[in-house]
Amino acid sequence: MRVLNIIQDSIVDGPGLRSTVFFAGCPHKCRGCHNPQSWNVAGGKELKTMEIFELLMKNTLNDITFSGGEPFYQCHDELLTLASALKERGKNIWCYTGYTWEELISRQSSKAICKLIDVVVDGPFVAEKRDLTLSFMGSRNQRLIDCSRSLSEEKTLLYII
Repeated sequence: MRVLNIIQDSIVDGPGLRSTVFFAGCPHKCRGCHNPQSWNVAGGKELKTMEIFELLMKNTLNDITFSGGEPFYQCHDELLTLASALKERGKNIWCYTGYTWEELISRQSSKAICKLIDVVVDGPFVAEKRDLTLSFMGSRNQRLIDCSRSLSEEKTLLYII
């Protein structure tokens, strides 16, 4: 998987202390993106899934956030393997994505990953809807979605935190 950076002890990418993986590559290319260097899928450094896992587990107290770029833009199998290994270690996982929840769960490969993620922050960043008062979101169109509760409902209702 291509990774731009892994930041330890983040306090802005979800609640508490988090280790944040910034994946390379993003098809959304949102105007006003805070991380446009992440758009290039060939950027960053190629790391094996277990190398990423080991880097994240160096700080056992931190929970995990997937960001980017677009985490769902790369190999779904590798992201599924990484999320599964982290959940086995009891990690709370958040994921920032430019895709909407409805887009994610319409694809089986993405839905399988969402089953392992605790919270998805969905939707593209929209510069016209930028709001600095929001917690853990950049624009008002984005949603904090409790994945487990949303997936457990028959009609896949969204539970926004």
